[in-house]
Amino acid sequence: MTDLAIYDMDRTITRHGTYTPWLLFWASRRAPWRLLLLPLACALAVAYLLGLISRGRLKELNHLLLMGGAARRCDVDATAEAFAARVVPAAVFPGALAQIAADRAEGRRIVLATASYEFYATMIARRLGIDTVIATRSVWRGDRLCAKIAGQNCYDGAKLEMVEAWLATLPAPFGHIRFYSDHVSDEPLFERANEAVATTPSPALRALAVQRNWEIIDWS
Repeated sequence: MTDLAIYDMDRTITRHGTYTPWLLFWASRRAPWRLLLLPLACALAVAYLLGLISRGRLKELNHLLLMGGAARRCDVDATAEAFAARVVPAAVFPGALAQIAADRAEGRRIVLATASYEFYATMIARRLGIDTVIATRSVWRGDRLCAKIAGQNCYDGAKLEMVEAWLATLPAPFGHIRFYSDHVSDEPLFERANEAVATTPSPALRALAVQRNWEIIDWS
């Protein structure tokens, strides 16, 4: 029976979110003219805040604006690898790296569960020595990346559902689950875990962690 250590990524392992930096990195490397579309991206953010579009749809539309709708796999892989090299270790909390190493030394299987896109989160995970990634998947048509999410955006309750689906595929029973995250949107997965650890938490998560008597760690 294997114990698990499941980590969120953005602002849990990394010091900041990776979604917007990824889009800007791609556009600046592959199609600088797309940076002229940033005012439209800001308008989409307002539409999301007003409840006019969902979080997943916002992600798809920003992908379309800044990456286009038919990026070649070879370009995606090469750019994602370059992005990961920039993120790790420069934008990673040293405390997170130390904790991942400690969990691994305890014999825990390390899992990354993130709302970030799988195609670049996987590259970051590799640099962290993490083989298992549960993330927002994209639609591919042949070797072309589409600006469309495949299935669910790995966020909030959907993240828990995707983790549960992965757990159901394990060939042997799993044991204790320790979960790390910075954000209150991960409450469903915190509740599912045997051990909840709020890492450099947002104010809302800090309040919830105090209420639920969850461990709080500040890696900042």
